[in-house]
Amino acid sequence: MENLLAGAEMLARWDVLLALLVGSIGGVVIGAIPGVGPAVAIAVLLPATFSLDPIVGLTMLLGIYGSSMYGGAIPAVLINTPGTAVNALTSYDGYPMTRRGEAHRAVSLAYSASFWGGIFGILCLILLSPVLALVAPMFGSREIFLAALLGIVLVILAHRGQIFAAGMLAMFGIFLQTVGLDAVTYTQRYTFNFGFLTSGVNLIVAVLGLFALSQAFFLLTGADAKPDARPVTGRMTVGIRELFRHKRVASVASGFGVILGMIPGTGEFTAQFMSYTYARKTSRTPDDFGNGAPEGLVASEAANNAVPAAAMIPLLALGIPGEALTAMMLSVFYVHNVVPGPQLFQNNIDLVYGLYLALIVLNVIVMVFLLFSTNILIRIIRVPTRFLGVMILTLSFVGVYSLRNSLTDCMLSAGFGVLGLVLKRLNLPIVPIVLGMVLGGIMEVKLRSALPRLNSPLDMIERPVSLILFVMILLVLAVHFGALIRERRAGDSEEDHEIHDSQQR
Repeated sequence: MENLLAGAEMLARWDVLLALLVGSIGGVVIGAIPGVGPAVAIAVLLPATFSLDPIVGLTMLLGIYGSSMYGGAIPAVLINTPGTAVNALTSYDGYPMTRRGEAHRAVSLAYSASFWGGIFGILCLILLSPVLALVAPMFGSREIFLAALLGIVLVILAHRGQIFAAGMLAMFGIFLQTVGLDAVTYTQRYTFNFGFLTSGVNLIVAVLGLFALSQAFFLLTGADAKPDARPVTGRMTVGIRELFRHKRVASVASGFGVILGMIPGTGEFTAQFMSYTYARKTSRTPDDFGNGAPEGLVASEAANNAVPAAAMIPLLALGIPGEALTAMMLSVFYVHNVVPGPQLFQNNIDLVYGLYLALIVLNVIVMVFLLFSTNILIRIIRVPTRFLGVMILTLSFVGVYSLRNSLTDCMLSAGFGVLGLVLKRLNLPIVPIVLGMVLGGIMEVKLRSALPRLNSPLDMIERPVSLILFVMILLVLAVHFGALIRERRAGDSEEDHEIHDSQQR
């Protein structure tokens, strides 16, 4: 209780509340505009947060992270165009409801399910905090190294059908973080006698290029579009009452979001898919799914909004981000010399609880805001895409230049922007590069710290936690390769049957 009061006192500061208000409402607006998304907004705002107190900068970014999916449901429901990538499943049942003339019901139900999932995730996070405080001191250098390695493996395997490409991009990210002056031996690594590479590849420069500039280039090189969304009429509270008729689906979906949010590399997409599948299999009317089933809409929105709070668990407890947005937040911690991990729960527990309470408050702010301002947000959806591209391009270059007043950083970021555009055009993932840079740096530091205390490779897994993590890595790989073998055998069996049938004919 004492820790909760300390967190509330930290959150009660006017600058923290202002940052939370700006982040929450700004996240909804960003999420409602197709083609932007929270990653772009957080990348653009990152340089500005470095000059703020940690709690102020983090609450602003948390506001964007936690509220963008609320806004992303609006275009998904009204014009069949998800505002953010994770709202894709929302459009499956939300848009058919709009076509039936039930837009207010669909939007209200999406808001209510999002609020349910968000609060459910935060409550689980608060209840797990004492457990984290006990477990965190058991993680030393070798345990964090293995946890980061597990994160890399999960991130790669999460991209089914693109595993080789995801692996290569993750390795590229790990390589990028090795460029520059070695902090231990003070020797230059992969600088090729270029002076500007001596300081290494800045994570924020890469993030702004890969996410913000690439999206700006993508919008500017595509056809100009102006989405047409009609105003919503009807009572916006109707979905709140209806949600309680689907509370079982909402709770199970939120549970999927919490569990998968804690696992690096899985996140909203897997949680949504599993929740939607569960809702369909347990529904009395499974044929309605994809044609305007309220349960499908509830499952999708509850699952994806439970993830942000759960994704903070590995970040705060181990200092290991599970996806690109929490990797960006990690940089804010580092800039202010606040190191997430085992010591955070012992030395800065008030900051931890302040962030938990900030997540609760942002959900309340967003829910109240949306109930009264949906039609205002619909006007924002109509912004032409090329105008958005110009705005993102301008703000991105201003943000990059403000980091170190360096034109070289701007050129590097533009290079990453072109790389990101190429990856988008080829439908290849960008996230493995960023997580490779972040987790690769963690792995290198922790491995170097652990090596002097190791007499043999087996000493790496002699402690219980490190052994569990090592076994988890082996199990994840075994399950994946087992699935590949089964798929290959199933394919060969079908081929044999086809050959046999053709011979009989």
